[in-house]
Amino acid sequence: MGVLIKPIITEKMTADSELFNRYGFYVNPNANKLQIKEAVEATYGVSVEKVRTMNYGPTRRTRYTKTGIQHGKTNALKKAIVDVAEGDVIDFYSNL
Repeated sequence: MGVLIKPIITEKMTADSELFNRYGFYVNPNANKLQIKEAVEATYGVSVEKVRTMNYGPTRRTRYTKTGIQHGKTNALKKAIVDVAEGDVIDFYSNL
């Protein structure tokens, strides 16, 4: 599996990209900042100035079913916020 999983396209991240030239990605939980920087630069052809990462642990959930209580959890996530150099733009909608 690659370093970048998918971009984060929400209202908050879109506003951040328009105002501050920052873009968000879901990334591999084992990837470090240097690997994320190289992957974004290679994939989108932009120069990255700064990478910030956030680790999210799994969310535990309980369901009540006919067969009893089912316990489960979601997958752990890692998000990366990437600051791109001024003048560079990542267009997520170009290949739709």
